[in-house]
Amino acid sequence: MSGHSKWATTKHKKAVIDARRAKSFAKLIKNIEVAAKIGGADLSGNPTLVDAVQKAKKTSVPNDNIDRAIKRGAGLTGESIDYTTIMYEGYAGSGVALMVECLTDNKNRAAAEVRTAMTRNGGTMADPGSVAYNFTRKGVVSVTKTDDVTEDDILLAVLDAGAEEVTDQGGGFEILSEPSDLVAVRTSLQEAGIDYDAADVEFVPNLKVEVDAETARKVMRLIDALEDSEDVQNVYANYDLTPEVQAQLDEDE
Repeated sequence: MSGHSKWATTKHKKAVIDARRAKSFAKLIKNIEVAAKIGGADLSGNPTLVDAVQKAKKTSVPNDNIDRAIKRGAGLTGESIDYTTIMYEGYAGSGVALMVECLTDNKNRAAAEVRTAMTRNGGTMADPGSVAYNFTRKGVVSVTKTDDVTEDDILLAVLDAGAEEVTDQGGGFEILSEPSDLVAVRTSLQEAGIDYDAADVEFVPNLKVEVDAETARKVMRLIDALEDSEDVQNVYANYDLTPEVQAQLDEDE
């Protein structure tokens, strides 16, 4: 989920976390399969697959699962991988815009699950294009904060690679670029010895809507419901949290 700090913390019970972990694994595996299908199984010649594998490893997906997904996607096991990307648009409370990215082998199921999550959690579906103008496709690289890496270190590494902006997100740094410069940016980080958590092309909001804690909770409940669908790969939102609101959310049980 994108649209505010990736390091925002919302506490959940262990059972919920475990269930989401399993679904997260499934979505990461799906990304690997699609990347391998499009660009082949050779990591050295498929930067999209490199990023998909990196993200899966950072989330502790077992190496065996990753290897099988690469082979499946590349057609080396005889299995057929056929996923379609579909974008849905909508609104949460207080005018917060949502872009819901699905990767599915069943369009009807994906549409039904997105619509159900919206209607049951205070959201509304929107016509195609009525929300998309609020977002721009950008390359996004996430780097977790450590004592060894400063914002200046990151700036020095990525500015000549096409990075447009480096922002401090509290628990880490977010680097924005044009999608075509994403590979160059993350390669520059690697060459500078800076570890990155994820490198993706995402929908980044052009203008964020500041919300209070109660609205943020409602938006998060809606996003959680959407992400419960295995067809939903990403949910992008344009809400923003002040440090005070984030502190209130951190206190939630």
